[in-house]
Amino acid sequence: MNLFDLSGDVAVVIGGTGVLGGALAEGLAGAGAAVAIVGRNAERGLARVEVIRKAGGRAFFAAADAIDRDQLKAAHAAIRDTLGAPTILVNAAGGNDPKATVTDALKFEDLSLEAWRGTFDLNLVGGVLLPCQEFGPALCSAGRGSIINIASVSAHLPLSRVVTYSAAKAAVLNLTQFLAREWAPRGVRVNSLTPGFFPAEQNRKLLFNEDGSPTARTRSIWGHTPMGRFGSSEELIGAAVFLASSRASSFVTGTDIRVDGGFLSQTI
Repeated sequence: MNLFDLSGDVAVVIGGTGVLGGALAEGLAGAGAAVAIVGRNAERGLARVEVIRKAGGRAFFAAADAIDRDQLKAAHAAIRDTLGAPTILVNAAGGNDPKATVTDALKFEDLSLEAWRGTFDLNLVGGVLLPCQEFGPALCSAGRGSIINIASVSAHLPLSRVVTYSAAKAAVLNLTQFLAREWAPRGVRVNSLTPGFFPAEQNRKLLFNEDGSPTARTRSIWGHTPMGRFGSSEELIGAAVFLASSRASSFVTGTDIRVDGGFLSQTI
């Protein structure tokens, strides 16, 4: 018996048009799942679908904004009609807003409520709440399923500057545990993945200078990471497949798996 075979599963990856979400979508497809990529960017979504199909997998793109419940509902119906009833939900939508980030020029007390709410909407409302409200009941009715929420090292220890993002991701961890308790009796497991530092579009300007050299923040991150480097998106796949598999992680719910190169283990 292959503990990590996802053949027969249908995985929905909210935010699958992003770097991390897209890598997770490809990884789940490589383990045998049919994958639905949900996001706002059709060009990126369709490109990811094409990669999965060329590798011999089944994939489908559904356009939807994660903070719009009606769009999620329409995407859910299209996924059921095309691939079948979902059994895995990966909530990978999220990101940081520079307007919600403390800088030398923008103090904490001057952060706008609009930017604060927008960051919470993206990471908590669209990142977990609405997708779980839309897809979770169907998983519960079927009596099986796995939900994987994407957290952050900043959810455990608030990082300098990204105060709003850190608070929103901390809420993701809390909501993950709440749902794990609520839905375990109905056969649905809910866990989270905590990535360390993975360069992406949203943080590249903070991590690298225009000439490609590392910024002071990058040198600080590497110095605080025992492995001494950034992670690559593919390094999240193993943990995601483990949590998605109803055989490999059948007694795992309400937990957080850190894929951070030891960042949260480092003190001084």
